Amino acid sequence: MAPTDYKKKDNKFVAKAGNWKKPQNTLHGVKKRKWVPDNKVFEGSVKEGQGFALKRKEKVKHEYNKLLRKEKRRTPASKALYKEEYPEHLRHLYVAEAEKLRNEAWTHRLNRTKQRLRKEETAEDDAPAEAEAAEPVPEDAEFLTDKQQRDEAIKKYKQKKEETFQILSKKTKKGQPNLNLQMEYLLQKITQGTGK
Repeated sequence: MAPTDYKKKDNKFVAKAGNWKKPQNTLHGVKKRKWVPDNKVFEGSVKEGQGFALKRKEKVKHEYNKLLRKEKRRTPASKALYKEEYPEHLRHLYVAEAEKLRNEAWTHRLNRTKQRLRKEETAEDDAPAEAEAAEPVPEDAEFLTDKQQRDEAIKKYKQKKEETFQILSKKTKKGQPNLNLQMEYLLQKITQGTGK
């Protein structure tokens, strides 16, 4: 057993902000002091969830995060934000679709430039412009039919989505979701899926 007759040192732990046992703020001349037992040497305790080791750990974490933020600011373009990683067995599909989209974008761009050039030419020739405007351009007819089909599909999709929202958002008298309607909707969805 350790000897108990030695004199207790009067050195107290002092944090950066000064003596933590003394009051920090004095309001209107009233001194408020938090009661701290005399045998308590360190600020906080593990029981309170704020021991000195925990505070040190939090400080180290904070410093590390600061370093990471500084590093990001120094080299913002070092990491690619979006990296395309496809499953190996589906890669050819994604690549083909990307190529198709690129080709479509290119053809649309060419069509727009052709139309712009036509408008410039018609602006120079005032009288023939009205006759050309009445004739549909063969490239435009295909574009218009595609646009019309797309608009119809979007309209159908929005209508179906609205109907499902109406079914799923119905409430009972007490304001609870109506689970019977939701189950009927799911059953209908499953039967349509298996019927195909």
